[in-house]
Amino acid sequence: MGCCSSASSAAQSSKREWKPLEDRCCTDIPWLLLFVLFCVGMGFICGFSVATGAAARLVSGYDSYGNICGQKNAKLEAIPNSGMDHTHRKYVFFLDPCKLDLIHQKIRSVALCVAACPREELKTLSDVQKFAEMNGSALCSYHIKPSEYTKSSDFCPKLPVPASAPIPFFHRCAPVNISCYAKFAEALITFVSDNSVLHRLISGVMTSKEIILGLCLLSLVLSMILMVIIRYISRVLVWIVTILVILGSLGGTGVLWWLYAKQRISPKDQVLPEQLQIAEDNLRALLIYAISATVFTVILFLIMLVMRKRVALTIALFHVAGKVFIHLPLLVFQPFWTFFALVLFWVYWIMTLLFLGTAGSAVLNDQGLVEFKISGPLQYMWWYHVVGLIWISEFILACQQMTVAGAVVTYYFTRDKRNLPFTPILASVNRLIRYHLGTVAKGSFIITLVKIPRMILMYIHSQLKGKENACARCVLKSCICCLWCLEKCLNYLNQNAYTATAINSTNFCTSAKDAFVILVENALRVAAINTVGDFMLFLGKVLIVCSTGLAGIMLLNYQQDYTVWVLPLIIVCLFAFLVAHCFLSIYEMVVDVLFLCFAIDTKYNDGSPGREFFMDKVLMEFVENSRKAMKEAGKGGAADARELKPMASGASSA
Repeated sequence: MGCCSSASSAAQSSKREWKPLEDRCCTDIPWLLLFVLFCVGMGFICGFSVATGAAARLVSGYDSYGNICGQKNAKLEAIPNSGMDHTHRKYVFFLDPCKLDLIHQKIRSVALCVAACPREELKTLSDVQKFAEMNGSALCSYHIKPSEYTKSSDFCPKLPVPASAPIPFFHRCAPVNISCYAKFAEALITFVSDNSVLHRLISGVMTSKEIILGLCLLSLVLSMILMVIIRYISRVLVWIVTILVILGSLGGTGVLWWLYAKQRISPKDQVLPEQLQIAEDNLRALLIYAISATVFTVILFLIMLVMRKRVALTIALFHVAGKVFIHLPLLVFQPFWTFFALVLFWVYWIMTLLFLGTAGSAVLNDQGLVEFKISGPLQYMWWYHVVGLIWISEFILACQQMTVAGAVVTYYFTRDKRNLPFTPILASVNRLIRYHLGTVAKGSFIITLVKIPRMILMYIHSQLKGKENACARCVLKSCICCLWCLEKCLNYLNQNAYTATAINSTNFCTSAKDAFVILVENALRVAAINTVGDFMLFLGKVLIVCSTGLAGIMLLNYQQDYTVWVLPLIIVCLFAFLVAHCFLSIYEMVVDVLFLCFAIDTKYNDGSPGREFFMDKVLMEFVENSRKAMKEAGKGGAADARELKPMASGASSA
């Protein structure tokens, strides 16, 4: 991997602050070895589950006697009806698919291997018998012949037998439309006490599915348009976002109150009795939305009133960040690659988890049906698997942060922008893989150490809900809140530590210490500028959500089918926020990296020969404009302006 020696490492340590990107050294190698060993353990879990036959049982399915469908099976000790030849019986059929164990979320019905799934509903045992004779697929127990079906109803499927889907799901005969699935879904939603409410909500989603898809596409288009605006016309972005958010919040609040007043005064005698409850639900939802929008608008106006004198600083900041995206256009697509990597890992993790669910030795449960369970120390492998989900997911996200930080650092500390690498993103990925995977592994592990206890406390809190006393409930919530705040702080510090590592090629602890010291020294600078930039990006997300939500209100309220549209609107707004966050989070990350580079540059350089600034002219103008804008803000602003000056005097004395 081209790691440096200890002698060169000592020499590099003394000059690392002055030669960014020039001296590269492998960092946190022991943590990289630990992470590799952990991944080997994850691979062992997957290999163990596959080697024990779990993969075949999951993909092909198995009956209640431990026989895998579609193949010849070996006899299992003390298991009746095992060791059968199911070469021509490739599908799993449940005698009573509605016999559900809601606690363990399992089907407690007898399962058989059959040659074909019923495509039409079978209402009587005679229909079952005809299906077996015509298709060669016996749907009753193995020891009963088709000619005896009408005499042995206890060993045959529960009537009527529902029609199965044309394509079996993992070789399982899955009913097309069956009411017990809806009941099972309702049982998982504990906050719904009236099933009729759930039915109306689900009906609203199904009726409005085309509108929901269209609005989700609209949010994606709006996010891409906003990214284009950020890249090319950043100087007017802040004013555009500010004006549109004001108009959007006022317009959305006004429309909500207008719709509420209109439906409140509309005559109730013209509404059908079966639609009266739906009308009341919509009226109540409109009132809640209108009140929430009013409170949000008032808070938004107060915040913007406080921030109005610092808008000029944000304009300059967005202009500098926009130049980064002009030189590094591939940064826009970074979230897609990260999301793709996460999806691949999550698919692998879920498949391995399903393998573990069917791994182990065959045992008989209390109903005499076969279940596969892992005994001994190996039964705790799923704990290891859960830790792997968190650590590796955080590792992938940390790789994105390190990649973005490395690309922006390359842009910032390259004096002649014409000499930038052909693809700074790929150059950053190359440095990450060659030198800094150990640092990323260590940083993601620290986040994992905080996240796991918080998840355990949240699980305990949910299990003890309604049983613990007020003191215990308060302690649990306080611990969860403290761990959440600690996780957010560590995430921010980790991101800046990755930037320091990309600059100086130092290990995680040294980089985190350097980044923390610099952030503390520039606390007012971070609070006055970086926070304003993040706030404007948040307003951009709000703008996309408000625009999509307003379009959803108009379309869902005036659609022909009169259904409850509370849940569809929530789904649309949530998706719009996630899409906007996916796009704008990269911009926010670039802003944070630029500030740390700027702080390091102004701390250790003063512009004198041999110690020239790395920043370009636009950023120098940004510093000067920020100082002037703060001076114009008054006496308090003058204090901030002194903080915003480049630390030339400090650098000279250093």
